[in-house]
Amino acid sequence: MGELVVAAVPIGDISDASDHLKSAIEAAQIVVAEDSRKFFRLCKDLDIEVRARIISFFEGNEIERVEDLRKALIESESVLLITDSGMPTISDPGYRAIRIALDEGLSIRVIPGPSAVITALVLSGLPTDRFCFEGFAPRTDVARENFFSDLSEEQRTMVFFEAPHRIEDFLATATHVFGESRQAAVCREMTKRYEEVVRGNLHELWQWSKSKEMLGEFTVVIAGFNPSDSEHSDQEIADRVKRCEAAGISRKEAINIVAKELKIPKRKVFDVMVEYK
Repeated sequence: MGELVVAAVPIGDISDASDHLKSAIEAAQIVVAEDSRKFFRLCKDLDIEVRARIISFFEGNEIERVEDLRKALIESESVLLITDSGMPTISDPGYRAIRIALDEGLSIRVIPGPSAVITALVLSGLPTDRFCFEGFAPRTDVARENFFSDLSEEQRTMVFFEAPHRIEDFLATATHVFGESRQAAVCREMTKRYEEVVRGNLHELWQWSKSKEMLGEFTVVIAGFNPSDSEHSDQEIADRVKRCEAAGISRKEAINIVAKELKIPKRKVFDVMVEYK
């Protein structure tokens, strides 16, 4: 039976590449790579001669490449799966390759290594005992606000990826939904020459994001919700909504108004009003 070898690659500093990774690349006959050009650059930096057949497998072509991948897994003794950086399957379609291998009864072996999620979590200085990875937030303002609202009472430390051209909007929405005082950290270009880690509350980080051009790859870590930080009682929230309704404002709009006034998630106000119905 063949096997799928899932290998982590450096997220920036090429010296983070393990000997295990190097030997796996040198021995590979078939490599499934997210970006073949970046894979060849990796091999050049590691001074490795590429002999393997390369199958590109990324978010835009994974459906049409599924059968090619299935055939390679069945007919080969070993297939190496790598991503552009970090561990495959984390915010990339690599998990589909794992599902195919499992469906075919093949074994899976992992070569551990760098991870942007774990690196940022440690750099953030925020609690690491319980955390969750939420990937990329939605691109549109409304969808992103709803996305964050669903996480507004998440008590675990949260880790996100974000693109440089959306980091300001990301932090603006996070500040609005989670509150200005929520602690967070923005990690940029980790392990690279221009690595930068900025820590503070969300309002401070939002202001920082507007201070200069944002470049590079970003990982954002946000502290979880602390129930003891809630300053407004359920009774106060319900009374405010009822006063709005008494003034002729609809329940939905009253909830929006109170959430903005108190700087708390709309979901919190909605849940309170369900209890006071």
